[in-house]
Amino acid sequence: MKKQLIAIAALGLFSACGTKNAEEMNPFFSDYHTPYGVPCFDKIKNEDYLPAFKKGMEQHDADIDAIVNNTDAPTFDNTILAYENSGELLSRVSSVFFNILEANSNDTLAQIANEVTPLLSAHSDNIALNENLFSRIKTVYENREKDSLKGEDLRLTEVIYKDFARSGINLPADKKERLKEINSSLASLALKFNENVLKETNDFTLVLTEEDTDGLPQGVKDAMAAEAKALGKQGYVVTMQKPSWIPFVTYSTRRDLREKVIKGYVMRGDRGNENDNKEIIGKIVNLRVEKANLLGFDTWGAYMLDENMAKNPQNAYALMNQVWIPALKKAKEELSDMQKMVNAEKGGFDIQPWDWWYYAEKVRGQKFDLSEEMTKPYFTLENATKGIFTVCEKLYGLSFVEKQDMPIFHPDVKVYEVYDGDTLMGILYCDYFVRQSKRPGAWMTDYRSEKYVDGKRQVPVVSLTCNFPKPVGDTPSQLSIDDVKTYFHEFGHCLHSLLTDVKYETLAGTNVQHDFVELFSQIMERWAMHPEVLKLYAVNHKTGEVIPDDIIKKIEASDTFGQGFATTEFLAAGLLDMDWHTRTAVQEYDVNAFEKEAMNKIGLIKEIYPRYRSTYFTHIFPGGYSAGYYAYLWAEVLDADAFESFVQNGIFDPATAKAFRTKMLSKGNTKDAMELFMDFKGAEPSVTPLLKSRGLL
Repeated sequence: MKKQLIAIAALGLFSACGTKNAEEMNPFFSDYHTPYGVPCFDKIKNEDYLPAFKKGMEQHDADIDAIVNNTDAPTFDNTILAYENSGELLSRVSSVFFNILEANSNDTLAQIANEVTPLLSAHSDNIALNENLFSRIKTVYENREKDSLKGEDLRLTEVIYKDFARSGINLPADKKERLKEINSSLASLALKFNENVLKETNDFTLVLTEEDTDGLPQGVKDAMAAEAKALGKQGYVVTMQKPSWIPFVTYSTRRDLREKVIKGYVMRGDRGNENDNKEIIGKIVNLRVEKANLLGFDTWGAYMLDENMAKNPQNAYALMNQVWIPALKKAKEELSDMQKMVNAEKGGFDIQPWDWWYYAEKVRGQKFDLSEEMTKPYFTLENATKGIFTVCEKLYGLSFVEKQDMPIFHPDVKVYEVYDGDTLMGILYCDYFVRQSKRPGAWMTDYRSEKYVDGKRQVPVVSLTCNFPKPVGDTPSQLSIDDVKTYFHEFGHCLHSLLTDVKYETLAGTNVQHDFVELFSQIMERWAMHPEVLKLYAVNHKTGEVIPDDIIKKIEASDTFGQGFATTEFLAAGLLDMDWHTRTAVQEYDVNAFEKEAMNKIGLIKEIYPRYRSTYFTHIFPGGYSAGYYAYLWAEVLDADAFESFVQNGIFDPATAKAFRTKMLSKGNTKDAMELFMDFKGAEPSVTPLLKSRGLL
């Protein structure tokens, strides 16, 4: 493997020097010659990435030099628009590589990422800190009224100017050099953090014998047996992927094994081994503090939220604390119900974190006569897909046509054309199933964003990635209610990209404020379990029976069941994130002690862990949600309020759907987020619908 990696690196250097044959063979160096210009996954090889990255950076530098060296006075067209259109090759290879790195990684891709990440960081800094480039951008920005810039031209100019102003362009030379060092270090640390979490997730397996499976439904056992076979092991295997460990701790009667699984999950990155993330966390937090201070902010949180709807950490804290009090109260009530059940069974123990899922399911069954085993036959992946497509057709007139002849990067991937009538809106790649080469979770990204080129709309190429359980034998992939909601959630992000209709890529789709972007995903969730919608897609895969009214009523009745736990574990993570990112000075950290103090401060009960402990909190340390995990709650205030309009007028009301699409969903970042919301709603949002929907009033 080492020789192979050296050969790839050497090829990268050789190709970047201009070897004609190598360039002709590299798919990134010419049009893809594929349907709709989608990436030619069937032709892209690992050794193509480094040469393409290096040539892409060279071409991007040449594009920037052409702007800087233009002797004409700076204008929107020769400066702002030229900058917007620069770096096409680099964008193309980056979108493919980093998508594949997360969805279908391997050792070679990881090595390429380690090599190219510091190069990309330096390249980005060289542009962001280019004083001659900024001088031209600043001139256009300052002349925006005189030159009568309007609409999206004005918005693009303002967004690009602010991005440069926040990048450190006005710092003195010595501080710029330090900023570059910080950015490079942060990029490398983020990459290592992600690598460690993936390794920790894949390294933990619990091998079980038949006698260890007491309480598990047959479908869960079948999936665990299939996992064991795939890993070359005998018996049954529990992994750290959610489709594996959550069903196990929900149904297994073995407390000792549930404890092993839960501790295996929450100790990822905290084992003192080569994959330990605690030292990395301390370095990231301190570098972010230093960077924020360099840029004129007291804390990283203040820097990050300055451009968000929340504006500052105090406002984010205020919202989270407002919901925390009723959420914790509800969680304690749920704990009391479970402890009563343990006592009635003469269990002789106090509820622990590894008991919560198991006894919550038992209490739900007792209170509502409802279990996931009862609902799963209705929620196959195929049914959920039909449900989403039907909702999209009824709301927005969309249709989805599966394409069998498209290049794909893994056999599990499905590809769809997405139409509005006869108009092609985009291409959608769906990668559904769990595998070891894929990072945990679910997410949406783009291979190509929407924009207008020569007056014609460039259709986006959108990617949806999940970690759903694979089919086992003749049994299709069966989803939990949470899985279905996750699917609808991520599809809301897809719609944000597919239906965007703006002139410029920088303003397109999900390129909006972090605490606004989740509105579009979370509002889509609200259709998932609506009784009217369930009748459209939830069909028993064994009998063909449409989900009966009594099960729907049980789902409705239990809709807010467990929201104490769900809201508390979420808010604990959001408050932990904000605590990490409101540090004002560089210091030494005992990560576990910091986390414990943060949780004690808010009174988190010992029976609940935060949704993400620090050592595997990929949203905030390597991810783009640092000081931003609160955004899901902030956006839920917006989406709960926005959905009230659908509830009042009908969940498929054409006028409401049209207004939502034309005034928010298709607008990207063409206006301030609150302005877009008020264009649709007519008033500022209220927190009441959120508290009501979570059963916390």
